[in-house]
Amino acid sequence: MELKFEDKKVMLTETILRDAHQSQAATRMKIEEMLPVLEQLDEIGYYSIEAWGGATFDSCLRYLNEDPWERLRTLKSHLKTPIQMLLRGQNLLGYRHYADDVVEKFVAKSVENGVGVIRVFDALNDPRNLEVSMRAIKKYGGICEATICYTSAVVNGQEVFTDEYFVDLAKQLEERGADNICLKDMANLLLPFRAYTLVSALKKALKPTTKLHLHTHNTTGTGDMMYLMAILAGVDIVDTALSPLGNGTSQPATEPLVATLKGTPYDTGIEIDKLLPIVKHFKTVEKRLKDDKILNEKSKGIDVNTLLYQVPGGMLSNLINQLEKAGKADRLMDCLAEVPNVRRDCGYPPLVTPSSQIVGTQAVMNIVMGERYKMVTKETRDLFAGKYGTLPMPLNEEVAEKVLRGAERITCRPADLLQPEYEDIKKKVIELGYYEKEEDVLSYAVFEQVAENFFKWREAQKYAVDRDLAKTGVYPV
Repeated sequence: MELKFEDKKVMLTETILRDAHQSQAATRMKIEEMLPVLEQLDEIGYYSIEAWGGATFDSCLRYLNEDPWERLRTLKSHLKTPIQMLLRGQNLLGYRHYADDVVEKFVAKSVENGVGVIRVFDALNDPRNLEVSMRAIKKYGGICEATICYTSAVVNGQEVFTDEYFVDLAKQLEERGADNICLKDMANLLLPFRAYTLVSALKKALKPTTKLHLHTHNTTGTGDMMYLMAILAGVDIVDTALSPLGNGTSQPATEPLVATLKGTPYDTGIEIDKLLPIVKHFKTVEKRLKDDKILNEKSKGIDVNTLLYQVPGGMLSNLINQLEKAGKADRLMDCLAEVPNVRRDCGYPPLVTPSSQIVGTQAVMNIVMGERYKMVTKETRDLFAGKYGTLPMPLNEEVAEKVLRGAERITCRPADLLQPEYEDIKKKVIELGYYEKEEDVLSYAVFEQVAENFFKWREAQKYAVDRDLAKTGVYPV
């Protein structure tokens, strides 16, 4: 393989404010732990700073008693660097498909409140599930980063997810208006030499104006090597996380890559000296997360099981918990071996939320019940029925008959079956007395019970403040 060196600056997206602490510390970083270094982060020269979306929305409401919309506005008040978010297409930040009017409204409010770049993906790589969100991103002025979830499967000795498969997907997304294409390697399965050929093929096929953005984790320990090969192949942007929350189940660390590229044709332009005070700050955040037993040292290590079974770290934890509850903890290896079998039966979906949970839970049930598909979850049935979208590869029809038991299959875009729901949700939020701003409707639409609990807490805080003011007799003018 001939390696070509070109004069091309590489851009970085910093994930310390979102995916890094989501991957290592259950998304528990608080806004007050971000505030002291936002201006310093803003001066580094990142392409973008990923700071919203993904699990941050749920975690703010559920665990941190923060309004996620207020967090976004606070971040925007300190950052000129584009704020990036992760959006699950028609699923938004939740776990079901939402009606088109809710999707458009959510995107509009995200951009209005401060998001600059929206990375949007679908768990099945079904472009139809990205159409509405992509149109809305463009309509309301965001940068649309349409995403391909990387996956791999060998059938009869041949890789079925070829470079041609990914190139075709990328061109479909580009034709739908994507400004950037993101190749999302959520389980750190994309190995270095494959990255070189795949990135080369994508760069050759895409327009010169379309940026190619690469995302990985360092779960298997290959992330840094993979990035370097992708950079040699011409990738435009890569995701990294500052070292206190970098590597392991997080992204490859920022500082080593900056140092590696310094003085080369791929120099990021970032000064390591400017990173050091920020790193020092986040070491204190890392210590707090460890002291609170939120950050586990295992998340810092390397686990090659991911390469063997394509099971991301979070999915592995779920499998272990489910087996323990069933009293079958000793069957973990059997369960891991069953995961690729279930994945094959249901058309080789990439293992990312929610397909990873669906496949993993069904694999556990197959092992626990002692018979494959003797018991089937509703989600598995819906996956086979097309209610999540079109699967990448054909189903195992023999298994499909057993799973569906005569249930209807759909071939349309799943959201086409949904009626507009935004106005009804808004009416309900008002009737319940929770409405303060339009964003409250969206919080309730995506996380109904969790949002309701937050709204009750928010109201209780107001009464507490009123009581304190009444005691002192000092009221604001």
